[in-house]
Amino acid sequence: MPISLEVMPLEPKPAEPTPPKTMVVRYGYMKLIGEFQNEIKTKVGCGTRVVVRSPRGTELAEMLTTVCGNGGCNKSITRDKMLEYIANSGGADYPFSEGGRVLRMATAQDLTEQHKLDEHKKEDLKLAREMVQRHQLPMKIVEVEYLLGGERVIFYFYSEHRVDFRSLVRDLAHSLHTRIELRQVGARDEARLVADYEKCGQHCCCKQFLKVLTPISMRSAKIQKATLDPAKISGRCGRLMCCLRYEDQTYEDLRKKLPKKHTRVRTAQGEGWVIDGQILTQLVLVQYDDSTQTAIPIENIEAFDLPKPVLPGGRTMQFPGDRPPEQQAGQGQNNPRDRRGGPANRPQQQPPRFPERQGQQSRPNAGTEGPPSAPPDNFSPPQSAGDDVKPTEQPDEPDEPDLDSA
Repeated sequence: MPISLEVMPLEPKPAEPTPPKTMVVRYGYMKLIGEFQNEIKTKVGCGTRVVVRSPRGTELAEMLTTVCGNGGCNKSITRDKMLEYIANSGGADYPFSEGGRVLRMATAQDLTEQHKLDEHKKEDLKLAREMVQRHQLPMKIVEVEYLLGGERVIFYFYSEHRVDFRSLVRDLAHSLHTRIELRQVGARDEARLVADYEKCGQHCCCKQFLKVLTPISMRSAKIQKATLDPAKISGRCGRLMCCLRYEDQTYEDLRKKLPKKHTRVRTAQGEGWVIDGQILTQLVLVQYDDSTQTAIPIENIEAFDLPKPVLPGGRTMQFPGDRPPEQQAGQGQNNPRDRRGGPANRPQQQPPRFPERQGQQSRPNAGTEGPPSAPPDNFSPPQSAGDDVKPTEQPDEPDEPDLDSA
């Protein structure tokens, strides 16, 4: 049986998408973000090196994403989502600019020219630091950045105070024959420029993605860390680690789920007191009425904030081991004079015992060290040989009072 093949009509080729009008790029050593007008007529993928005209000058940048109306593809976002991300990441403090243009895709010649400029970094840093010492300025040169074409050289320096560096700028411009810009940075920005890895094994958060560096309180460190050792809670900049801030909300939400200490809860083993809790693992240490302690996951606790037991006399227990005053150690707690060691608890003093014989000197026990005890009032020193020894008369001791009759 003959087989006939029908020619299938070809589907029309879809039209080429129009290039986006704007492009989000990242540029500079400080990882600045900007939405610039796109002048490239071809399709550009994420991560492509492009040449942009930023407010600082002509420089290389990295394409992050495009901004389109629907954001349907995985390489573009809507403008509303981008603005929402900026608002959640710092708002007005976020390093975002719009006054720029994307000129073209970076060529091999552009990359080679930028590489040649970066080769002079070590020499220019040494020159700048020598000039700082010559002018005796209280500043520390941290990093140097070259724009494409060498039209501007930016020196980043760290100082705790305002510095008048006009004479330094003149000397640098005369030596490098280009436009010089000095920009002051803080301790955290210094770590963003020169640091690489943190003690956790990851890139420094300030260098990788964290744009707005806000102050961090010691309260966050107390909640998240078991120790306040400065070597364990400080980052490369010498300040508190940035991760304490953006993890603080997570710790706070988990901490609110845990029951408060010295409250009563019910588990499968019975009722008990909350002794302690772990935020990350969500474990609660429960002490039962028989003094046994067990770590219970919070999802296994059946009831929270149960009524506390009432002691004889109508008083409510406030913590485990709370007892009435008459059962606590030390009797007579209700009498404040007895609590201070008054006559009721003070031992009776015994009358001093003096030597029975006249002229006998009391000495400390044999084998003990210390100053000799004071001689009694009726003690007479021994007389030398040949002297007439006359017995001394000892006055009668007064009778001791009858303590029972008193």
